[in-house]
Amino acid sequence: MYNIILAFITAFLLTFRVIPAIVYIAKKKKLYDKPNHRKSHFEEIPRLGGIGIFAGLLFSIILWTPFDSLGDLQYILSAFIIIFLIGAKDDIDPIIPIKKFSAQLLASLILIFKANVIITDFHGILGINELPMFWSILFSLFVIIAIINAFNLIDGVNGLAGSVGLLSTFILGFWFYKIDRIELAIVAFSTVGSIIAFLKYNFSPARIFMGDTGSMLLGIISAILVIKFLEINITLINTPYYISSGTIFVISIIIIPIFDTVRIMFLRILKGGSPFHPDKNHLHHLLLDLGLSHMKVTMILMSVNILFILIVYFFRNMNNNLLMIIIIGLLLILTGILNFIHKRKAVKK
Repeated sequence: MYNIILAFITAFLLTFRVIPAIVYIAKKKKLYDKPNHRKSHFEEIPRLGGIGIFAGLLFSIILWTPFDSLGDLQYILSAFIIIFLIGAKDDIDPIIPIKKFSAQLLASLILIFKANVIITDFHGILGINELPMFWSILFSLFVIIAIINAFNLIDGVNGLAGSVGLLSTFILGFWFYKIDRIELAIVAFSTVGSIIAFLKYNFSPARIFMGDTGSMLLGIISAILVIKFLEINITLINTPYYISSGTIFVISIIIIPIFDTVRIMFLRILKGGSPFHPDKNHLHHLLLDLGLSHMKVTMILMSVNILFILIVYFFRNMNNNLLMIIIIGLLLILTGILNFIHKRKAVKK
């Protein structure tokens, strides 16, 4: 327990102290995120906050993880470093998408084959249980890369990606602490500490953005914790720590980035365009178009995220497939209402 608290405090203090220096250097070297037609900010703001998050959590994890609990942590940290390097390179000097994807693929393969971050069972979703090894590897690759990019895509308003990352790492970190998986709890709470420190400088008016370095790092950490939860939870049946409908539960924890990514890809394909072509149709863009501030948008989306976590948790004993249908239905209803309000405002203009 003390190691976890110390990891949180260390990560918070280091990130809190490092970010002002990063802001100073970024301004001196003119390393800004410049406004354009896709951006929701109108000033040049540094976008290297992910470096501060990485420094805080990495130092804290290495310092406070007990040696006998290291396990596969060395491989997890190796994956973190790959994501950090490619993210920092992209934040300073933008790179082509295929290079970014290649780094994500390499990090994901390290996690699957060396750190055993792999999904082996669907737990009855769509009537599927244990997966053959080939499909297990393929699906795990897809999930890790999808979550990394989902966090990257929602990083469009102040505080949103950080708040979702904070929510997911706190909930899963607490669960790992309860089941005595100290190494995973330290990873989670080191991340929590770094995010809280970063948000102090990212909430409006933002002094710094997390950039691809931060959003992809939060994505890969969330992916690791989600997959580890799925694989460990199923072994805890008949214990107080087992969570029924575990798959739906972890989906609800990161429901905003997952749903927004699926939704935006579908809309782009429907319009005959590339699913990877950037636009301004994300949920946060629609809310901003209604005249809401960055902080109000973040608060609304976080409230929705928490609402879905509570719904899934209280109905966790329901059939998995039925619960999934209810969640998808609620998401479509809420999105339909948002689209209706958005179109009405557009007509009035």
